[in-house]
Formats: sequence, C-alpha cells, structure tokens
Amino acid sequence: MNESVELPRVDLVAEALGGEVVFASDEFFADAANLLKPGPAVWREGEYTDRGKWMDGWESRRRRAPGNDFCLIALGAPGGIERVRIHTTHFKGNQPEAFELHGLRAPKSAKGEELLRREDWFEVVPRAPLEPDADHELETVSGETATHVRLTIVPDGGVARLRLLGRVTRDWSEAAGGPEPIDLSGLVAGGLVVRSSDETFGEPQNMLLPAPSTYMGQGWETRRRRGPGHDWAIIRLARRGSIDALRLETDHYKGNFPDRASCDFCDLPGAPATALPDESDWRPLLEETPLRANDTHQWVGELASRGPATHVRLNIFPDGGVARFRVFGRPVDDA
Repeated sequence: MNESVELPRVDLVAEALGGEVVFASDEFFADAANLLKPGPAVWREGEYTDRGKWMDGWESRRRRAPGNDFCLIALGAPGGIERVRIHTTHFKGNQPEAFELHGLRAPKSAKGEELLRREDWFEVVPRAPLEPDADHELETVSGETATHVRLTIVPDGGVARLRLLGRVTRDWSEAAGGPEPIDLSGLVAGGLVVRSSDETFGEPQNMLLPAPSTYMGQGWETRRRRGPGHDWAIIRLARRGSIDALRLETDHYKGNFPDRASCDFCDLPGAPATALPDESDWRPLLEETPLRANDTHQWVGELASRGPATHVRLNIFPDGGVARFRVFGRPVDDA
C-alpha cells in the first residue's frame, strides 16, 4: 500500500439515502421536504400558488410572535456530520436572519412527537448568519454520531437546500452473525467508492444507494472511451466480510450500458481506511462477463472466491453506465 486517498464525504441527509423531514413548525409557503431534494433549487418566473410565490425550498410564513421556526429531519444513515452546506438560493429578501443546527441519537422509528420531547440534543453548528441567495458551508463543532437533526431558522423565512456531509457510522451489532447475507457495499452501511477512473456523467457513489434508480441520471456513467483500457471503480466495503454474491443493475442504460464487467477483491485487514490497494493486492472475484441493457445481473456460483475482503474493484468494459452495484456477504470480524 503505497498510496492513500481522502475519503469522500456522504450527504447523510440526502433524500436518495433515505433522509426524511419528520416535523416542521410551519410550511405555509413551501414544504420542508424540499430541503433534501437532489440538485440545486430552481426558479419559476411568474409561478404562484394559492398561498404565494412558488419557491423551491422550505419557506415559513412571516412570524408575528416570539420564537423561531424549525424542522426535524431523520438522517438516511447515522453518522458524524463534518460539514454543513445550507443554501438560500432564490431567497433574496425572505431568507432567515440566521440558522443553527443540533443533532440527536434516537431510534430510526422515532417520530415527531417523541423527538419534540427529547432534551438531549447536542450542538452541531452554533448560530450563524445567512446571506440572501447564497451558498454557505460551515465546519461543525461536534463529530458525534447523529441519527436526527433539528434545523432552526431565526426567526422565519426560506431555505432552499440542506446538505450534511460526513461519515456513516453503522451499529453492526444487529447485523453481525445474522442468518442472511447483507449488502457490504451499501452507502447506508458505510461502503464508499474511494476512487474511479471517470465520472463524467454520473457520480460513482450513486451505485451504492439503497433504493433502485428511477432514471438514468441516478447511476454511475463514464464518458465514451476512444482509446485502450477500460473504466473501473474501487469500493471500500463497509466492513470486512466473506462475499456470497454480486448484483449489478443496468436499469435505464439502454444504448450506453457496458459491454462486459469483471470484479476483483483484496483483503487488507487492519489497514487505514484511507489506504488504497496496490495492483499486486488484487485477486479475481468474477471473470469478464457479458452484460445486458436495462437489466439485473446476479452472480453466486460464478464467484472465484468468497473472501474475506475489505475492497472490491468493479471493472466495466470498455465504458458506460451502471445503475446499482451490490456486494452481498457476511461480516467476519470487527476489523
């Protein structure tokens, strides 16, 4: 291991990861669920609802009593929040004066009423000012694992998007020793694409999202390769495990799916999370295999080995798009 990588951060509150607004004090002009939508906020000139101007974000009414508006959000995956991005895009005179963010560790099933009664919220970002029509990025003051956050806006107004960037910290006590294989590569478990050859048309982390893709833009897609070689992505598994099966989906890729795929694995127990495997570390897991358009491929008996493994490398030939990729297996220890 001669090289290391900077681990990418995951948007722990992303709608695609399962993030969900479970309570909002006021949503008079626009729903708080808009905070978690993918992509930047859009502007629709001249479009109004029966309550006022249509806005792509969360907007509360003008507050005439003391207090501040807030919403409670369940993260898609528990984790330590390292950076917060909050956008007031298109809110030019109706943005909040400031915001603050608190975190909480609670059961995923906890709903609004239960969360409202909790008193053990901890500070993630202290009160900070917000500018109109701007993107704000702030470091957090606590890396403590959270399952929920409380976004408070001071005193009211509109916020377009919220992104909470950090690392997934899954509790493995429930999964360890279970009877069924689990997805060791999934983002919600802590799997990550740590390096890829190309991501021109799609972010490689998309392959590891929990829900099936609903359109072509939700997968990993590389540019058209005009020279020799092939594209690839290296996945650090959420936990070291024995591999039982692989699944690759080319949903919605009909004229741009890879012609073939193969897979390699390596086992680096005890290595730093940022360690990148050397070429000599890799061993074959799945030989080069033809793929089909807009279809699901699963391999069990075809695997050359069942691990244990800490990393998997997906190779696609020569290029193209992959909607989802799963590595099913069983944790083998606490490494």
